[in-house]
Amino acid sequence: MTQIVEQATPARAFVEARRTGTALPHFPGVIPATLDQAYAVQDKALALARRRVAGWKVGRIAPPVDGQNRLAGPIFADQVADGEGVPAMPVIAGGFAAAEAEFLLRLAAAPDPAKTRYTIEEARALVDAVHVGIEVAGSPFPGINRHGPAVTIADFGNNNGLVVGPLADGWQEADLDAWPVTLTINGAEVGRATTATMLDGPFGAVRFLLEHMARRGIALDAGTWVSTGAVTGVHPVGPGDRVAADFDGRWTVECSIGAS
Repeated sequence: MTQIVEQATPARAFVEARRTGTALPHFPGVIPATLDQAYAVQDKALALARRRVAGWKVGRIAPPVDGQNRLAGPIFADQVADGEGVPAMPVIAGGFAAAEAEFLLRLAAAPDPAKTRYTIEEARALVDAVHVGIEVAGSPFPGINRHGPAVTIADFGNNNGLVVGPLADGWQEADLDAWPVTLTINGAEVGRATTATMLDGPFGAVRFLLEHMARRGIALDAGTWVSTGAVTGVHPVGPGDRVAADFDGRWTVECSIGAS
């Protein structure tokens, strides 16, 4: 009974805070002691939120915790924006907000829910599109990144939106690790990197998610987006900022940051 109460308290608080756009100055309840406990909170919050999930963000855990070097959180359909133009992405005033340049991979088909191990090649075969994009990270809790990955997981993986940019033509034959990525905020460059530094890259992130969701018993549908990790880092933003990410000098995606 105690464990159920400990899961429900932060889950309800995060769902309500996100619904009302209200900041939470402290973690609401008992901080999960393990990643499994954190995912139990996330599962409870998903059940309470009753919002359609359009994709999943994957983030890195460094150093690894509980034997895991990545984490996952849902991306809700009503927070996915087409990158055509400069969409306004709201964040919670007084909470945490950041922008991340990411490769967005789309699943062509629903994976076998009973399959719990994948090779990179098998994961890649399930992808039918690679787009460039921006993940808007965000939480009502401003200290979410200062308390370890369990806190991040508990609040939907610290995701607050996704901007889907252009299709990266030629991705099937390309080495994504060789494409330079830059991110600018209000015209100033704040990050530059490639995915070569990101464990086993974007397709490795898809492999992780396929295995992770099978273990959790959560089905993935055809068309699910996988936001594969921050290429240039996690860059704080606030209302009024304008963000642009450039991929290989060929594709650009932009958004503005507003208040919820």
